[in-house]
Amino acid sequence: MSEEHSEDHNPIKTPKQMLYAVLFSFILPIFVIIGLVYYVTSSNKPQAGAPDTQESVAVRLEKVGHVEIKDANRPLKSGEEVYKAQCTTCHSIGAAGSPKFGDAAAWGPRIGKGYDALLTSALKGKGAMGAQGGGDFEDLEVGRAVVYMANAGGAKFKEPQKP
Repeated sequence: MSEEHSEDHNPIKTPKQMLYAVLFSFILPIFVIIGLVYYVTSSNKPQAGAPDTQESVAVRLEKVGHVEIKDANRPLKSGEEVYKAQCTTCHSIGAAGSPKFGDAAAWGPRIGKGYDALLTSALKGKGAMGAQGGGDFEDLEVGRAVVYMANAGGAKFKEPQKP
């Protein structure tokens, strides 16, 4: 074999190259790991100037749900009162396709389905309207609001009474 073909294929030829190889393969990864650990642990510190008061701690520890006790013997709201408190926001302007209050043409097809279908839609929600059942008003009060709005649109439903 000739000497041309027996060359050494080692990439490190000088001591300076050996020093760089050691630096980049052992020492540099250690500094990268230390930097990453510092980055991860520093994110848990509170922001500068943000006081950690008892009130802020109490808000973070507050339970998600709560229990509300209502008086079962309180007088029921009328349909008009419930409409003004809950329904007027959308039904007075016809927002999101809701039938406007008193618009017989819009209420006609809905009235044709009957009171029970209207009440179910009000309690469970329909389209963009959220469910009203279990909210601030009893189901009977929501039913009174349905009758109030439907009668203004041409229906002849009787207002539901407490059993």
